[in-house]
Amino acid sequence: MLRFSFLLAIFAVVMDQIKEKYEQFKAWQIKPHEVGQLTADKHECATCHTEFHGNYCPRCGQKSTIGRYSFKTAFMTFLDVWGLGNRGMFRTIRDLLFRPGYMIRDYLSGMQMAYFPPFKMFFLVIAFLVLVNSGFNIKMQIIENYKEKVARDFNKSLKIDDDEKTDAKTFNEVGINDTINVNGKPVAISKDENSGKININQKVFDLKSYKYIEYLINWVKDNKTISQFLIVLILSLPMYLFFRHNKMIPDLRYSEFFVSIVYITNLITIIQIIGNFFLPGNGWIDDLAYILAVIALKQLYGYSFKRTLLKVIGAFVLLGIAVIAIACIIGGLAYLYVEYIL
Repeated sequence: MLRFSFLLAIFAVVMDQIKEKYEQFKAWQIKPHEVGQLTADKHECATCHTEFHGNYCPRCGQKSTIGRYSFKTAFMTFLDVWGLGNRGMFRTIRDLLFRPGYMIRDYLSGMQMAYFPPFKMFFLVIAFLVLVNSGFNIKMQIIENYKEKVARDFNKSLKIDDDEKTDAKTFNEVGINDTINVNGKPVAISKDENSGKININQKVFDLKSYKYIEYLINWVKDNKTISQFLIVLILSLPMYLFFRHNKMIPDLRYSEFFVSIVYITNLITIIQIIGNFFLPGNGWIDDLAYILAVIALKQLYGYSFKRTLLKVIGAFVLLGIAVIAIACIIGGLAYLYVEYIL
């Protein structure tokens, strides 16, 4: 009994310490970044020999404390070449991971010199994500063979089991009137030499449509940064409708909201980089990234987690409806063009 009481007392002490640390962490999250105090010492710039008080020379901008050249100096110079050594790149990554919403709000309120610019960071982290993915997926086939994809879709349309497949070579080399073997049985097919359409048991496959889809998929894969930026731009429109009226920034502009979405996208990309670098192939990394994105929106706009999640879902639903409507309009116009104009 005494031993149980002793363990219970230790557990209570540990829980109190954890609670105290958590309260300190929450206070740190809310507290904005503080810029260091100006030094009162008088300095002479080693470059232009200007005498000044402060941390930087007012004439040429050089730091007051240069010191002797070291490996740290060389490393920071290397980072400066890529735009990483200035304006708090590492501070921005840290705050995006541990206080994303508060950090974005600080940036929107005018504290811009303390953090790395959102758009510059966007292109850097996307490029780094592509590099990490390429390094950990050496055998990844980036561009699938077009004919094999058509044959696979053909098998699926005929409800063929995964372990029973047609011969892709035979299927792709089909003549105008020919038969192919499916599960050991001959299937009659016909092919329009002009349009490239294949009729299989009254099922029509337009090979040209697969080609256009493949071009689109390959373009997205080859232009990862641009395609990701377009996705962010399109997604931010419906989300702005749900978040423009909030507690923390009542007069929120779309431009400000777009900046916040770019920063949140940077957060998701950073999580994916860390996950793909240390734990490649784990799908839960993406789930964690999206949860942190919802938390960032919660911290930024002051809603509860549940309400924030509902607003995000509502934005995706609205975007889906808009995409379907646009697709129907384009499809209808294409149909009218083919039927009545051509």
